[in-house]
Amino acid sequence: MSCLLAATALAADESAPAVPKQGAALLKTDILAVFAHPDDETGVAATLAYYAQARNAVVANVYCTRGEGGGNMVGTQAGAALGALREIELRDCLAVLGVRYCYFLDRLDWAYTESVAATLEKWNHEQTLEKLVRLVRALRPDVIVTMNPAPTPGQHGHHQAAGVLATEAFTAAADAARFPLQLTKEGLETWQPRKLYFGGGSTGVIASIQVSQALPSGKTPAQLAGEAMAHHRSQAFGNAGNAPWLQRPQRFTLVKTFVPVTPPETDLLPAPGLPLSDRPIPFVATIARRELEMEFVPRPALIHYQSWSAGQAIQHVAAQFRADLPVIAGEANVIELHFTNAAASPKSGRLTLEAPPGWKVEPEAQSVRIAAGSRGRAVFQVRPPEGAGLDADFTARFQVEGQELSVPARAHPLPHTRVKHLSEPPALDGTDRGWERVPSLAISPTNLVQGKVADARDSSAVFRLAHCRRTLYLDVEVKDDVVVTNIAPNDIRGHWRSDSIEICLDPAAGAEHTMGCYKLGVFPFDTTGVVRAARDADANQGPVEETAPRTRLVSRRTADGYRIQAAIPFAEAGLAGRKRAGFNLIIYDGDKREAALGENINKSRLAWAPRAGVMGRPEDWGRIDLE
Repeated sequence: MSCLLAATALAADESAPAVPKQGAALLKTDILAVFAHPDDETGVAATLAYYAQARNAVVANVYCTRGEGGGNMVGTQAGAALGALREIELRDCLAVLGVRYCYFLDRLDWAYTESVAATLEKWNHEQTLEKLVRLVRALRPDVIVTMNPAPTPGQHGHHQAAGVLATEAFTAAADAARFPLQLTKEGLETWQPRKLYFGGGSTGVIASIQVSQALPSGKTPAQLAGEAMAHHRSQAFGNAGNAPWLQRPQRFTLVKTFVPVTPPETDLLPAPGLPLSDRPIPFVATIARRELEMEFVPRPALIHYQSWSAGQAIQHVAAQFRADLPVIAGEANVIELHFTNAAASPKSGRLTLEAPPGWKVEPEAQSVRIAAGSRGRAVFQVRPPEGAGLDADFTARFQVEGQELSVPARAHPLPHTRVKHLSEPPALDGTDRGWERVPSLAISPTNLVQGKVADARDSSAVFRLAHCRRTLYLDVEVKDDVVVTNIAPNDIRGHWRSDSIEICLDPAAGAEHTMGCYKLGVFPFDTTGVVRAARDADANQGPVEETAPRTRLVSRRTADGYRIQAAIPFAEAGLAGRKRAGFNLIIYDGDKREAALGENINKSRLAWAPRAGVMGRPEDWGRIDLE
């Protein structure tokens, strides 16, 4: 009888429903992924699907913005309305991946920029970090995955900011002195995630995750990622499901760990039972500091990144970067080197700078003395040849005490021109009247920023600049064998989606970001045949009629493309009182004859000053001098 009762009780226990998780147990997360915009998860989507569906891991995604500042390839929604659309697309995407939770920090998606400093200022750095730390403490993830915050050319400043915030939250969440009201008023506790990864990887300890193995559903993580990505239709991912790159193993760079690791890694999650250290565990060789250090002074974004990574004790992520210096072709540029002497005695020696043939360096050599325990500096004048356009490597060599200290750098030549002053303004009627004596500049198919160009007939341009009566005049003739007009009159934004030009003016002549710039995207024709334009990615975005109402535009079809002429008042572009400014002209080409209304058909981008991501980096624009 007792056996029967025991068996009956056992059966009752087995049939009893599991007690649902609640409170902190319900929130407990294995992987927390931090991104800037909806669709940013696409680069790691297959990995998230693998952990969610093959490993039954709890995955939560956090997005800094709702993507309201992006383009829209499926409708006319913009601003907050576009954010609502993109959130729906995102939630459909995450449901396919198996991502359980989705949170937004509700920062403004305000423009394309390559400046993390401008982004974090706009977002209120500390306030945004507090919101992210709250989520880390509430969700208690074992692993944080985020975007690489390195200022590489073409890397969106919002993406960099997401990586910065995630890295700082990884540490701040464990510090009781950071945001203490979360602990005393909100019932949270400090939490130390075990591991931090940046997406992608080329140096250091790399985790490689296979995504081509079948899941219980019969599909692979790569296949699920393709299906999930297709939901981001407003961002032109609708047909991206079969992209070959989805099948490749996905790589991650280990940034910090509080549990032991054995490289190379094949698993992001720490093994159960591994001891948690009370401080980060070293897993890369310490970067040895020499008594005497020499370095080129790089662009401000890299200086900031190096300083920030040192403050986060992750100097290894910045170790592979070398100075990348914009220099103006045909004129002398100041190149500065810094020295640090940690020795107890002064260091003296001969310093030279090796440059490519045709580049002039002054002085050819100089004597340098750095006092004991102090810093020093040296300056060279570097003059690239007129018209130089290719990046060039050069090396500083310091001969000291029978040894040589050498440091490499890369110089990026920028074009330069003088803007002719006219006594009378040129015509804005699509003709040459008044432009006859203004010299022209070419943008050839080799001036490639992105995509492919078959030849000059496919995409190229010739342009002229002049000024008169505090107005800048531009005349640009674009060769384009297929001129597409798929932009409706009520959809004048996102000029990169179709045939267009972008006029970029920087009054500071080398600003770190575009917030003080004038950037105007011009469609030669909307679907009614009218030239239309909007300012984009500067501090005054919107239709030109609202944001630069005194700017005048004319567009005409030509036998081999189209011609745009513009008159831009100095006051609207911030050029009043300026003798030098930054300038770039970007040509966007899309050759899809049957393009749908508003569809993104961008095939290529050319520029007077070409480089990846150059539209958001005024440092790399050319320079103009007003006669």
